[in-house]
Amino acid sequence: MGKSRFDLTGKVAMVSGANDGIGQGIAVGLAEAGADIVALHRSDITATKEMVSGLGRRFLSIPCDLSDIDSIPGIVKKALESFDEIDILANCAGAIYRESVLKYSVEDWDRVVDLNMKSLFFMSQAVANSMVERKIKGKIINIASLMSYQGGIRVAAYAASKGGVRTLTMEMSNELGELGINVNALAPGYVATKMTTALREDPVRADEILGRIPLHRWAKPEDFKGPAVFLASEASDYINGVTIPVDGGWLAR
Repeated sequence: MGKSRFDLTGKVAMVSGANDGIGQGIAVGLAEAGADIVALHRSDITATKEMVSGLGRRFLSIPCDLSDIDSIPGIVKKALESFDEIDILANCAGAIYRESVLKYSVEDWDRVVDLNMKSLFFMSQAVANSMVERKIKGKIINIASLMSYQGGIRVAAYAASKGGVRTLTMEMSNELGELGINVNALAPGYVATKMTTALREDPVRADEILGRIPLHRWAKPEDFKGPAVFLASEASDYINGVTIPVDGGWLAR
């Protein structure tokens, strides 16, 4: 039997926000498919490291603050010093802040937009340059959101940034596709992570949300393993510039 088109053996994947939530799920999923992992994180990375190392994959931890754009070249340089190349980039780091449109501050707007969109673009730029220099047919996976399609409530900066991620994914795919780099995104629905703790603890909102999801459950970080492996592998070589909802059917309702 030949090699599976989903096999990532020998590939190196850089995953931001890999310490927990969707980023952790994607990092472990890519490792399960054979990839070595460069984990970018701000919080404790021990759990992710143990899961990836337990699969026999190489693991490099790079603590960093991606909102500091000037740090990005150094982050990529450090990864390349250890692994020589980066084949896959999964931009999973993100932030949300809930506040009324009437009260949203400049500081909170900048904090969310800078991390969710600005750092994603410049990290993608740095990694794409490394791919082009090494003639690598790479894969970039962005994390968009349901808010890339809907406005939401009390999440102005998050909605704006995630709408931007979706259109940036299309724009980058137009420029990078001819260079052998596929750029796509996943759009999570409601996921049981730290980011949604307040929603899940609100009995009214939690019931409203669950009642609209046809699969009748919140997503888990593990639900992003398969979609991420697909977009990172040869199986998606002719998929470019698309955003795939991973929402349990929310948008179909």
